[in-house]
Amino acid sequence: MNWEQLKQSSPDDITGWAETQSWCQAMADCAQDAEWHSEGDVWTHTKMVLGQLLELDEWPSLTPHDQAVLIFTALFHDVAKPLTTEVDPESGRVRSPKHAVKGEHVARNVLRDLGCDLTTREEIARLVRYHGRPAFLLEREEPTHEVVRLSWLVNNRLLYLFALADTRGRDTDSMTRPEENLHYWKLMAEETGCYDQPYPFATDHARFTFFRQREPNLHYVPHEDFTCTATLMAGLPGSGKDTWLSRNRSNLPVISLDDIRGELDVQPTENQGQVAQLAQERCREFLRSGTSFAFNATNTMRQTRGRWLDLFAGYNARIEIVYLEPPFENLLRQNKARSKAVPEAVIRKLAEKCEPPTWIECHSLVMSDGKADN
Repeated sequence: MNWEQLKQSSPDDITGWAETQSWCQAMADCAQDAEWHSEGDVWTHTKMVLGQLLELDEWPSLTPHDQAVLIFTALFHDVAKPLTTEVDPESGRVRSPKHAVKGEHVARNVLRDLGCDLTTREEIARLVRYHGRPAFLLEREEPTHEVVRLSWLVNNRLLYLFALADTRGRDTDSMTRPEENLHYWKLMAEETGCYDQPYPFATDHARFTFFRQREPNLHYVPHEDFTCTATLMAGLPGSGKDTWLSRNRSNLPVISLDDIRGELDVQPTENQGQVAQLAQERCREFLRSGTSFAFNATNTMRQTRGRWLDLFAGYNARIEIVYLEPPFENLLRQNKARSKAVPEAVIRKLAEKCEPPTWIECHSLVMSDGKADN
């Protein structure tokens, strides 16, 4: 089955499809901590969560899109527990550290293979990543900042509704307090104006500054005096970054890591230190002179992207990120047509680790599936 077929299927049919998949079978074989999950294995809990979603008072009023997002969030929220579960040698308790982080990647890869559209896939993947956060709101030093931050990564309303179903979808009696904590999440998000929309910062630069400050001030509106605009391109090899720039930012000078590798005769498999150093020098030249430019590289991992974004922000540049991801088969075909094609195995490996950009990294964000220019 593909995404278009699955999203129109009934929850029972979706469950039946999942049970034919290897990642689901691994969940059925994965035990959980009896104190929190007396119902048993991960798949049993997952099916209970799916059932609780349908019992929510708000369920009938949700759009078909939001229902599909929540169903697949439920399906994948604990999908990485088989990859992370361990038994504490001292207490004998079962733990699954960072299962939500790894679950985001698993969900993203499964949904990509199914042909899920980019926007919906990222909605689901990020809900998987942050599904456990509402229960621990009162443990945060700045609870308000927590709901504000998450509002730019997920829809707080859907996160709250999923957390309710997740809490109720287990055979454990002592879960009333966590459910009370979830209500605090809803109340705080409503009071802050970010329950069903991103928090309304005064300006894009206020938002950008908030997410970069060590001690952020929610109401601080910084003066805007940008030296230039730095456009950071991101996407797997073959995603069409050069084409997008030529069609949409043809006036910009471009710093391309591929071009620099060609100049220096450095292969992608060799040490990239010299390539990165020259790229940094050229970026600094534009930044010092106040010249807007584009930086073109894969930039598919947040940590790698972050080094360049820190450089641009240090010179007070306005930062734009453009992320391109056409359907995967199209991407592979476009890559093969390049003068220097990247091995398909390398692209698949990059795709498995890919972390598409979010609004917390930049002033403006373009996410394109290649079906239309932005």
